[in-house]
Amino acid sequence: MVTYPSDWEISQIDKIADITTGCRDVKDSVKNGKYPFYVRSKDVERINFYDFDCEAVLTAGDGGAGKIFHYKNGKFAAHQRVYVISKFEKVDGKYFYYFFSKNFLQEVEKYTAKSTVDSVRRPMIANMEFPLPPFKEQQAIASALSDFDEHIDNLTELIEKKKAIRDGALEDLVSGRTRLDGFNGEWINVKLSDFAQINPSSALPEVFKYVDLESVKGITLMGWRVERKETAPSRAKRLAQFGDIFFQTVRPYQRNNYLFELSDEDVVFSTGYAQLRTKNDARFLFLLLRQDDFVNEVLDNCTGTSYPAINPSKLSDIKIYVPIDKNEQQAIAEVLTAMDEEIESLKIEKEKMIQIKEGAMDDLLTGRVRLNV
Repeated sequence: MVTYPSDWEISQIDKIADITTGCRDVKDSVKNGKYPFYVRSKDVERINFYDFDCEAVLTAGDGGAGKIFHYKNGKFAAHQRVYVISKFEKVDGKYFYYFFSKNFLQEVEKYTAKSTVDSVRRPMIANMEFPLPPFKEQQAIASALSDFDEHIDNLTELIEKKKAIRDGALEDLVSGRTRLDGFNGEWINVKLSDFAQINPSSALPEVFKYVDLESVKGITLMGWRVERKETAPSRAKRLAQFGDIFFQTVRPYQRNNYLFELSDEDVVFSTGYAQLRTKNDARFLFLLLRQDDFVNEVLDNCTGTSYPAINPSKLSDIKIYVPIDKNEQQAIAEVLTAMDEEIESLKIEKEKMIQIKEGAMDDLLTGRVRLNV
């Protein structure tokens, strides 16, 4: 139970706003339509006509009940199962958006014993308790939280721009279409098995950390489980060395691949990965193996439908285009790795800002911290 400051009025939503729903269906959406069309999704569709022209907060009636919120001030249309809360009295619309989106899921959970909320009914919104600070304080709270949102949005936009630049550089550099300054050596087409040893044999240790096909997501190792040699799964065969690449051969379109750069760890991967060990630059090869051209070639050589997989011998024969000079391989990898590190740094900054905003919402929307107005 939250105790609000004594000078905050406690009301409920049907006393401070109008609650209605849209009247449209998803089929009414039009690509590149003139107006925003709010459906039961975080994504906003477009439409060529509008039903509302006002300041409003919208939430999905189902398909994401208690988790999807939008703020709009202007012309828009809404799906028939989207609630439109508008015509605010004594409450700033943006302040309403922040308090409502922060607390509504907890409110609707009171109406169900299930872990998920199937749908929202009007009384869930109408009867929700709503604290009202002095109006200028509402505006100050909304302004402070909007500043956080603006910074987070700017970081999101910057990350996407950096990703696009990185993807373009990756495609150009790994294909040899763009050369780094100081390198003009030959590039050649070779079989993958001529560039890296595939599935080198090795004896398993008595105890090891086992990585199966569910343990790698993207390029990140999410976890492992400890196994003993005598009781380990039969697919536990690929003992990792520093610099080994593990390429997912089952459903390779998922691109869950891992460059092993751990030290002093006995880690064994499943035979659902091909293990590649190269005397060339491993980071360059790792980047190349994630390229569309290479993955598409792999898929063309897969067998099976539900679980398409490529045989190691077929993988070995796939041709790759590479620079002979290992220094050029290394330079390309360093450039792209630096870009990845910059993007990762921005992602960390964004995540920190989201956490700071969450803390600020907890403080400002309960009155634990008051703003001078």
